[in-house]
Amino acid sequence: MNVIEVKGLRKEFKSYSSRTGLGGAFRDLFTRNYKILRAVDDITLHVKQGEMVGYIGENGAGKSTTIKMLTGILTPTAGEVMVNGMNPHKEREQFVRTIGVVFGQRSQLWWDIAVQESFRLLKKVYRVSDEDYESHMKEVIETLELEPLLDKPVRKLSLGQRMRCELAAALIHNPPLLFLDEPTIGLDVLVKMKIRKFLKEINRKYKTTILLTTHDLADIEALCERVVLLDKGSIIYDGRLDNLQKNWVEGKEVRFEFQHAVELSSLQTLSSDFSVRWRQGDRDHIWIANVDGDDDVVSKLMSVVMVEHAISDVKINQVSTEEIIRNIYEEGITHG
Repeated sequence: MNVIEVKGLRKEFKSYSSRTGLGGAFRDLFTRNYKILRAVDDITLHVKQGEMVGYIGENGAGKSTTIKMLTGILTPTAGEVMVNGMNPHKEREQFVRTIGVVFGQRSQLWWDIAVQESFRLLKKVYRVSDEDYESHMKEVIETLELEPLLDKPVRKLSLGQRMRCELAAALIHNPPLLFLDEPTIGLDVLVKMKIRKFLKEINRKYKTTILLTTHDLADIEALCERVVLLDKGSIIYDGRLDNLQKNWVEGKEVRFEFQHAVELSSLQTLSSDFSVRWRQGDRDHIWIANVDGDDDVVSKLMSVVMVEHAISDVKINQVSTEEIIRNIYEEGITHG
């Protein structure tokens, strides 16, 4: 069963520009110059019940615009959208009872009242019975460790505390579909781990379908088997994360820590016989090589570099998902 069915989804915006000078301002009173910007460009997407899907892309790729159309906040310019068997725009009142939404930079909690009062108000909004609320929210509050926060006004919470409360608020009515738009933005590692663990648990227990947009690819790696990669409003990859890691960028990552400063030109000369991309590490004496090839190629590269330069440390890793995504964009790959 498909929870989300999207066909030929498109969203266009008008971008107005002003003419220069007094004469231009006068003309703008009667006619405005504008151009059409296509934020989402003919997307077709299907998500099955119980899937956890990572929806990723650069800033401006169209992720949040897609989420807003799927949740009924924006009306599509063209295309067909069915979510939980309903049109999000035409059946809005009934539809919103079947979804939960967390926007990392927007709050659904009331700023000046206690967290538990916000929860009770949302309980009334979603018409959740006392029995269902008590049985479900007790577990949510326990798992997210919210008990000490319930009596505090939202404005007195830290960012990590507020995001845990936002997630709980989105689940008051135990929706079968959860949209998460940058839910871990600005959070420390410990809070992120708690949220990831909780999302895995509700997916396992309730078969909750989750569509996650994030810039933190560690969230995607921890939660999602499937990723949808967006570029300039179009889907350029839709498939398993492990296939993306295998097929789009082959090879390994070798991290060299040198005993002295090394010029990039020297490393490029030494590695001219191999397919290698070098980048500066987090410190001056560290260079990272992305090597296309098998273990034999990696060994030969290490040999030629270590003969020429004194090494303090060297580590071999699989190429990270972040590096894979960066390579896809830099190389302008449009189909996978």
